[in-house]
Amino acid sequence: MGQFFTRDYTGAPFELFGPAHLAFLVFLLVVFMLLYALRNKFSDRQKTCFRWFLAIWMVLNEAAFHTWNIHYGLWNIQTHLPLHICSIMVFASAYMLVTRRYTIYEFSYFMGIGAAMQALLTPDAGIYGFPHFRFFQTMTAHGLIIFSALYMTWVEKFRPYPKSLLRVFIGMNIYMAVIFVFNALIGSNYLFIAHKPETASLIDVLGPWPWYILSIEGIGIAVCLILYLPFFLKDLAAKRVKSAPV
Repeated sequence: MGQFFTRDYTGAPFELFGPAHLAFLVFLLVVFMLLYALRNKFSDRQKTCFRWFLAIWMVLNEAAFHTWNIHYGLWNIQTHLPLHICSIMVFASAYMLVTRRYTIYEFSYFMGIGAAMQALLTPDAGIYGFPHFRFFQTMTAHGLIIFSALYMTWVEKFRPYPKSLLRVFIGMNIYMAVIFVFNALIGSNYLFIAHKPETASLIDVLGPWPWYILSIEGIGIAVCLILYLPFFLKDLAAKRVKSAPV
């Protein structure tokens, strides 16, 4: 049990697309498919209970991460404030689940799914492979971000609209400007816009600072458009049916 939580982990390190990583990704895919299959089976009471359950789980999972870092003296203001996209999406998604706030849903759907999907494919688990606590905490946190957005879409019948894309684009750029100033004030690198991460990442192939920030923004726009595509096609099909001669 000590090796499960210890800072000085001596077990197998995290292996990108190794057996444990792939198994967890397949598990999440099955869970998402099951959610879709059961999307119309929830009663109103079950919806409320399930939303609260997901919200509490997300917050407790994130709290466990911070508690672990505090316990081992790793927590600091430069790296552990919940200011990265996925970190803030944990709390925003929990708030969305409890309040059913549509504005938060827009960000949860586009930024939550987009950022968490990338984090699931290339998780920042460090040396902590299966079955360490950090492996499960990291994968669970990002899986729940995607699950909560899909739940609100498939079960609660929320959906984004063209104006959602504009609101998310403006909102995220304002947020990025605020974080840029915050990074300069305290010497942090939230959103990785002050400099590239110290560890290897996909950002390494996107050019030097500050140009890679524009590349990231371009990729973000493309991902958002892809996520909106199913709704665009659905609306297009509905419009054709409506305009078809009887």
